[in-house]
Amino acid sequence: MKKRVLSLLLATAMVGTALTGCGSSSTSSTAASQATASTAAASTAAGKEDNVVRIGVVCTLTGGNAIYGEGAQNAITMAADEINSSDSTIKVKIVNNGKGVDDAGDSKQAVNAYNSLMPETPEAVLGCFFSSVTLPMAALAKDQNMLLLATGATNKKVTEVGPTIFRDCFIDPYQGKMAAQFAKEQGVKKVAIIYAKDDDYSNGLKDAFVTSAKDNGIDIVYTGECTTKDTDFSAQTSQAVASGADMLYYPCFQDTVPLLVKQARGAGYDGIIMGGDGWDGSNTSGIETDFDKCYFTNHYSSEDTAPAVKDFVTKYTQKYGTSSLNACAALYYDGVYMLRDAAKKGGGTDTASLVKGLTGMTFTGVGGTFTMDANRNAIKSIVINTYKDGKIKWLKTLKPES
Repeated sequence: MKKRVLSLLLATAMVGTALTGCGSSSTSSTAASQATASTAAASTAAGKEDNVVRIGVVCTLTGGNAIYGEGAQNAITMAADEINSSDSTIKVKIVNNGKGVDDAGDSKQAVNAYNSLMPETPEAVLGCFFSSVTLPMAALAKDQNMLLLATGATNKKVTEVGPTIFRDCFIDPYQGKMAAQFAKEQGVKKVAIIYAKDDDYSNGLKDAFVTSAKDNGIDIVYTGECTTKDTDFSAQTSQAVASGADMLYYPCFQDTVPLLVKQARGAGYDGIIMGGDGWDGSNTSGIETDFDKCYFTNHYSSEDTAPAVKDFVTKYTQKYGTSSLNACAALYYDGVYMLRDAAKKGGGTDTASLVKGLTGMTFTGVGGTFTMDANRNAIKSIVINTYKDGKIKWLKTLKPES
């Protein structure tokens, strides 16, 4: 327990130091700096008690997006086994007997999942893949000075919640910008949008795309709403067709993507259909040809020839096959290694040392080489994937601007 207490002391001191920049007195600033220095030394020593990073994991194990949780669970198990069997001086322990706790893709369940991990005194929490379930967890993490490393939660607001919130994925403004840039490259002039009004991810990505589309001279000719539970898109797709759009943008998750694509094609829409990273894992069985001229932005491609990607894909496939080999798995896998590296860089395995280690970190993994920016977001490349005979194919990788 000593490590956890010291971690909280240091993290609190760090937050206090950050707040002194907002008009606090010089006395308060000096006191905060002294507290940070003294607790840093103590927690670094405490972090060497066992050299083990205790990680709590939250992921989606049930519901329509359970394929993401399956990939996450496999990935964290593989990463932990690799690290713990290596000659690394820092080891990792996935609390809850090595299992992720189910968020069920629901914000209330995510809060319950997060709280269920706290009695096991994790030094960091890894998750989630969905912005809507990560945001309430981030609020709790902020209040408790807990390190939360989000995996796939691309909504810009996530890391804005507090100074101990990080993510190993790009953010929606960048994803939306790249999608609009790709649309322009394809000669798109008019876009219809259908988005889920009850989902933070869908709203954020829709807004980012709209802004970037206008910057690229693309007109939004129709915007239709749906919900994450809808199965009938006939009204929206009919209006998308009537709008004369060259492209239909659907920034939603993979469980509803096949329904949308099939109904859009059935309504007579034969143009480009595009989505975001939530498309990864979509079931194309029986409607393979409907996915012709479909594209989505993503965190990585399993066809990438980079050594880290090839190594991950080979090992994962040998152990678990390919059905759950998705971007969610890659992000959780990288997340475990990032926390291990943060302990090395930060000088300890307690929460505060991990926060210190992640700050400004440059990391090379399955998601490429990227650096954490001042807002604790990963500045990284983005992949454009398409489909051939219903199978995902890597089209291109776009690097971030300097």
